[in-house]
Amino acid sequence: MDMPTITETLRAKVGDASGLNATLKFDCGDDGVAYIDGRSTPNTVDNTDREADCTIAITRDNLAALVSGELEPTTGFMMGKFKVSGDMSVALKLQRVV
Repeated sequence: MDMPTITETLRAKVGDASGLNATLKFDCGDDGVAYIDGRSTPNTVDNTDREADCTIAITRDNLAALVSGELEPTTGFMMGKFKVSGDMSVALKLQRVV
């Protein structure tokens, strides 16, 4: 799954009101980023690289697995599939976003 497809999938999952009330960035390194602004109304999802309340460093393949439901957020974190920096409480809300 490429980044535009991942972004569209995230956009559909997040919807207009995710309850996230924060900003979240999935940083896939050279493959790009997916940025969720859960503060705006409606919520927005794009590929702009900017500061976020919480950043998740993850490979594009693992992000694709996360958004497709093949990888559970808690399992992925415990297995070291991604690293979280910033506000951990935002990361804990990941389950309702993906």
